Amino acid sequence: MADMTKKATPRRATIPATLFAVAACSMSLTTGNELQLTPAGIFRGLDGRPMDAPHWYIDAVVAQRLIAAADARQTSYVIDYDHQTLRAKENGQPAPAAGWFKKLEWRDGIGLFAVDVEWTDDAKEMIAADKYRYISPVFGYDKDTGTITVLYMAAITNNPAVDGMDQVLLAAASRHFTPHQSTASLSQEVPSMDELLEQLRWLLNLPVGATAEDILAQLQKLTEAVKQAVPDQAAAASFDLVAHLAAQQQAIASLSAATPDPAKFVAIGVMQELQTQVAALTSQLNTTKLDGLIKQAMDAGKLLPSQEAWAREWGGKDFAALSAYIDVAQPIAALTGMQTGGTPPSGDKPGALTENQVALCRAMGISEEDFRNNLQAASQA
Repeated sequence: MADMTKKATPRRATIPATLFAVAACSMSLTTGNELQLTPAGIFRGLDGRPMDAPHWYIDAVVAQRLIAAADARQTSYVIDYDHQTLRAKENGQPAPAAGWFKKLEWRDGIGLFAVDVEWTDDAKEMIAADKYRYISPVFGYDKDTGTITVLYMAAITNNPAVDGMDQVLLAAASRHFTPHQSTASLSQEVPSMDELLEQLRWLLNLPVGATAEDILAQLQKLTEAVKQAVPDQAAAASFDLVAHLAAQQQAIASLSAATPDPAKFVAIGVMQELQTQVAALTSQLNTTKLDGLIKQAMDAGKLLPSQEAWAREWGGKDFAALSAYIDVAQPIAALTGMQTGGTPPSGDKPGALTENQVALCRAMGISEEDFRNNLQAASQA
């Protein structure tokens, strides 16, 4: 697989800190597990904020984005006392939680609610005793429209309009919420869609012109391949492909670094040398067997001397086939003895062939001259 450390140059989307809102809202506090964070539609803080936008605004569509972001979070939103979480760096005081929530719900015509609030015992007592009265959510918003873009946390408070609180808390919020804790509404580095597609094409070895549909199809193939390779892990939602590849690389490195047991393994060079020796011995043995078979066949008159080269070529390719041929071949009488006892037949010139010998030459496909020379060589042996 390709090296996944390659990164695209990110695109910086800078949003000024004035888009943070610390809004003290007039919703009443209760010790139940539901908490209204904002009203529906257009609203303002008890002190008349926002001063840098026409108003704040939230509807069902806006709320759905916030609900989706909350569902995607790994951690809960904190509710603290008087925004001490934001002040802690300046005053050095602890910032105990009054409660926690994660599940959001939109109610038409009413507003955005946290529906799984878990209050601490101390907070329950203070709320029940009316020691804290207001909820003050911290969120980001669009400066032009006032539309809420992201929710960060909330606080219970009794001082929604203290002079100077807004600027102090906004500055603290801009330092407290890092790009990793916010969304694209904050100052952060956000890769563009084109950059993301480019990286996916590289990762999946797709051509430059591959479309988003092509990339999705290839990703689905990769997902199926991973599930088949590691069915016990890939089925889980927590499967980490990068960690899995790292583990595989570590396993390969461990095997490469392992020292083999000399009692069980031999060096590659030794093995190759043994293979060469075995091949040479096998070739020598086959040559010896072929020499013996051909000599025996020629001695028995089953092969002509002119057939020796042909027999060696055939036997080198298929010894068993040549051996089978020689087993059933009939000895050639002209090669096993001379009918005239070595003297030419009467009335014939020396070296002349008989009619049978001429017919044999034609049947064997050899010339009369070669046959006559072979006869003479056999008689002189």
